[in-house]
Parts: sequence; C-alpha cells; structure tokens
Amino acid sequence: MRIGVFALAAMCLAVIAVTQHCEAQQRMTQEQVLTQLIEEIPPLTHPRDGALPIRASRLQGWLPEDDDAAREFLRALDARGLALCGHPVPGNADSMTAALRTARLQHELGLEVGVHASQAMYSFFSGDEDTLHVADDASTFHDESFAASKKMGCPFRLEHRKDAIKAQFREILEPYLAAGLTIDFLYLDWEIDGPIEWNGAWDSSKRCTVCRENIPEIDDFYAFQAALRKIRSELQRECCVEVVQEYFPEALIGNYSVYPQSGVRYWYDYYERLPEDAPFFPDQLAKNRPWYHEFEPSGYTFANPVVYTWYATWSWYPRWNNDDYRWFYNLLQVGTNAGRHTPQQIPLITWLHWHTTAPPADAPEVPQMSEWAYQELLWHLYLRGTDGLMMWCTAEETTKEIGLMTEVMDAMLAHREFIGAGEPVMFNIPDEPGTVVSGLRLADRLLVRRTDFGGNQQPIRGVVGDRIVEVPRRDGQTWEIDLSRCEVAPQ
Repeated sequence: MRIGVFALAAMCLAVIAVTQHCEAQQRMTQEQVLTQLIEEIPPLTHPRDGALPIRASRLQGWLPEDDDAAREFLRALDARGLALCGHPVPGNADSMTAALRTARLQHELGLEVGVHASQAMYSFFSGDEDTLHVADDASTFHDESFAASKKMGCPFRLEHRKDAIKAQFREILEPYLAAGLTIDFLYLDWEIDGPIEWNGAWDSSKRCTVCRENIPEIDDFYAFQAALRKIRSELQRECCVEVVQEYFPEALIGNYSVYPQSGVRYWYDYYERLPEDAPFFPDQLAKNRPWYHEFEPSGYTFANPVVYTWYATWSWYPRWNNDDYRWFYNLLQVGTNAGRHTPQQIPLITWLHWHTTAPPADAPEVPQMSEWAYQELLWHLYLRGTDGLMMWCTAEETTKEIGLMTEVMDAMLAHREFIGAGEPVMFNIPDEPGTVVSGLRLADRLLVRRTDFGGNQQPIRGVVGDRIVEVPRRDGQTWEIDLSRCEVAPQ
C-alpha cells in the first residue's frame, strides 16, 4: 500500500528525533529536510498568484519514488510558497533522469520548472597547462590563493574552453526540449572559477607575461578589475545565457552575486580577501570595494544579490552598541544597492541566509542577528524592490530559515499587487541605529513600513513624487498611504 507524503513526513521526523539523542548524529538527508519542511511550516494563507516562489539550496535532490506521492509532495511545497529545482549534472545520467522527472511532474501540475545548472558552468580553469599563467621564463604557474584544490590561471587563456562549457549546457538542456518540457527558471552558483580579481590574483597577473601584454595599465587596480570582469561577463553570456536562450528564450536566468548596483560592494564571500594596495571605501572598519558593472554585459534576465550574515560583518561596526543594527545596516546596504539600480522590468531575486554565515573554525562567537531584525530586513527588502527570495543554509538550519521567510512572504502577499509592479521610492539608511522607512509606490498608493532601532516616537517626513509623506511609528505594521491626500510638496 502506498504511504502518503504526510505519513512519510511523520515517520522521517520520528527518525530525526531519535538520532538527535545519539552522540554521533548524522547530518540530515535531503529527504528528511524536505519532509520536515512540510510537517513544520504551514501553508500560505494568501495566494501567490504568479509571485515568484522561494527557491533554496536544499529545495532540490529528492522526491518520493511513487509519482502520485511525488505530485502530492510538490503540491504541498507549492502551498507553502516553495519550489523544487532539478539539478542535472553533465555526465551523470541518474541526475538527468531525476531532474527530468521533477520537471515532468511540475509541468503536469502547472508549476514553474526550475533548474540549478551550476555544474554545467564548471570549469574554465580545468587545471590544464594551457589555462595557466605564463612566467617570464615561459614556465606556467597557477594561483593557489583561492583554494588549494583550485588551479586558478590566466584570464586571457580561456577562449578555447568556451566550446566545452557550451557543450555541457547543451547536454543538460536538450533532454528537456526532447521531452517537450520548458525551463522557466535556471540559476547558477558559479563562484571560484574564471577571472576573479581578489586574493592573490592581481599579484599573479603582474607576474604573467600574457596578462601584462593584455593589460598595459596592470598596476592600476581599476584597469585590472575591468579587464577581468569584462572577460568574466563574456564567459557567462556566451556559454550560459545565449545557449540557454537558444532552447528556452523566455527562461529567467541568473547567477549568484550578479546584479545591477552602484559600483560598490558591501560584502565579502567566504573565499575573498582584499588584495594589498587595492582601493576601498572605509565605513568604520568595513572596507567596501569597487565593483564592476557585470550584470548588463552578462545578459542575465534576473538580478541575484547576496544578503548574507557573513561572520565578519558584525565586527565592522564597533561604534554601535545595537547588535541587530550592526547586521541590519550592512545587509540593507546590499539589498538597497540592488533594488535602487535594478530596472523595473528585471526580476530581483535575493539570496538570503540568517544564521551567522561561514564562521571560521575555532573563531569566537558573535551575536546572532535576532529573528525580529531579520524579518524586518525581509520586509524592507521587499519594499525596496525585491520580487522573490532564494536561500542557502545547512541542512539542519533549513526549516527555521525558510519558516522565517515564508511568514514575511505570506504577509507581503496580502499586498500582492505591489510585488513586481510597485516602484521602490525610499532608500535612506541611517548611519546610526535609528528609524528605517521603506516604501513601494503604485500610482497614488504607497505601501510603507517603519522599523525603529531606538526610541524615536516622532513621525518621519519625506517627499515622494510631488507629495509630502508623513510616516508615524507603527511597530510591526505595513500599511498603505493615499498619496492623493498628502500635502503637495513646495516647488
């Protein structure tokens, strides 16, 4: 007799509860993660009505073997605003079979078909001699400053790798087309590969005869960064975006950390460090970096900023005693940067992580961002232009992380018409713990939220269009203001 998905969830949770008492507890399996989500996270109370679902690093890789149970499972995830992605890996027939099955079932249910295609993008730096740097004595060398296992090489010796990467994409795309399936959403998490200007890359390129020949002003970091990011953009456009669009021209396509922005980046990934003598913009102890405009030449069709609680972030702002604002300030800078510069017609899908991200081994603990502050952040991201959410975390963190996200998503769906169509119009970020106000404008309607990191009880006044808007303190509330009833701003 077939076991229903909810009975299966209960069985899995019982197993989890028992193993938590074992000294040598094993990590949760993908099956346990997904079934726990359905058991512990309630369905949305408001319809998505076309709003983007939440996708996550753990929302892939498993479905019940029985098709009826799998359909029930996918429906249950969808009811919670969650969507699975297939994860096909070039050369791995089992992964392709599983991804196509997920897509077929999603198609039958009228759900969006999503694909995590990172493995098709790796690796331009294959480790072969003809991808490495070339020294003055004609010997080759690679840059080990990113990871000992990654042979990062010369950014100008990658042209011959394009065809191999394109072939990997075709290998995973053609079966979808042959099966009569459409890919609606495809994302990459392509990081430590291809041209990157951080860590020891600048020094390595200065030692490389090919790099020096191609970057005459190599001692200028901005010239070095622009040369590498230009190539990186071309690799993404030619080998991923253009190939995917040959098969599925309407697909949303994006890559982790590639998004429209102001030319400044406020965060460091776990593998990145600022090269000595590279320029930066100080903010207390933060060293905000110059950032190349990579999104536009890459050709991606959705923006994908990264709003993570990186371990070092809290320590950058020692002037403030408010632990939550030490997190909130930086994360809102990232989200605001993307929201302010992403055109209205480009979906903005924000990567998130709440638990402190990538703490070094044996490092002292830092205060965790509170649940309250994190959910307030999510509200302000929506009200500054975010259209959809993605999330990375460990298996054990998944249910908690997604639960915090779906609570805000569900409440935001009560104002569904503003998602995607509303124009973000409030971008102020206080340089001290204080009052934060964000808003989306839709014609004469303004959806606002105010969050206070202090005792301010006074209304906040500002100008939206040609109107003066007054926002009183209303803790925990999001509400509409009728702009037509507001005072006209003096000319």
